[in-house]
Amino acid sequence: MRKDLRFFLKEKLQPKELEKLIKSYDIIGDIAVFRAPENLRPKSPIVAEAIMKTHKHVRTVLLQAGAVSGEFRLRKLRWIMGERKTETVHREFGCDFKVDLETCYFSPRLSFERMRLARLVKPTDTVLNMFAGVGNFSILMAKHGGAQTVYSIDLNPSAFKFMRENVRLNRVQGQVIPILGDARKVITERLQKAADRVVMPLPEKAYEYLDCAVRALKLEGGWIHYYDFEHATKKENPVEKVETKVSGKLQRLCRKFTASSGRVVRATGPNWYQVVLDISCKPEEKAMKEVSKP
Repeated sequence: MRKDLRFFLKEKLQPKELEKLIKSYDIIGDIAVFRAPENLRPKSPIVAEAIMKTHKHVRTVLLQAGAVSGEFRLRKLRWIMGERKTETVHREFGCDFKVDLETCYFSPRLSFERMRLARLVKPTDTVLNMFAGVGNFSILMAKHGGAQTVYSIDLNPSAFKFMRENVRLNRVQGQVIPILGDARKVITERLQKAADRVVMPLPEKAYEYLDCAVRALKLEGGWIHYYDFEHATKKENPVEKVETKVSGKLQRLCRKFTASSGRVVRATGPNWYQVVLDISCKPEEKAMKEVSKP
């Protein structure tokens, strides 16, 4: 993909410009999103034209003009070329996900991770997805893992709207249960001791909500799929650092826990990594009775 794109750009950009502009970009449905430093953004139309030539199905090219930020993890987008839109349908492992990139968070770079979790799910599982977005993790676990029930929670009203639509599109009504609200409140009021498996695909808040994840597990125990961001030098192991970080909290909340596997999902910046731990956990009954704290 990159080789083809550079072929279209090699006569129009200097090598240093090319390296700065095209390190990576996302294709979501028929929309491409790329990043560029401020001083090279005037060259954005040239890049957009090359992307559309390289990917014939792309109908819109957007510039990501800022980092993912805010409570709903949104990115500031600027239209560069093609149709003026931010809404699309992304297809992944036979499932369709309708999304508005301006009002919902969506990363195609997590597709492998979504399917990895789906393959871990058992048909008898009740799954609770604490930060579900437009429903991609939840729907894949239902369609490909055959989960009995997936409680799919998100705080963003726009993401919730698209989640409901995606449940309908993928014909998992009654299997995936969309819930609008804060996961802490929803679990405390409705879903304590309900799940065999809890998914926490929001690294920014996973540690803060770890006690809620434990309380959502059935008393006989289950699995927590925990995601976090971690800084690590070349001499450090980011997975081990995350394991150390969560162990202190889990010792208070669990009778027994084991991080059976952990992996780097992706690099997110210089010496920064997104890490996932698959944690087998048996809740401590006393901790389950404690009042949840913000």
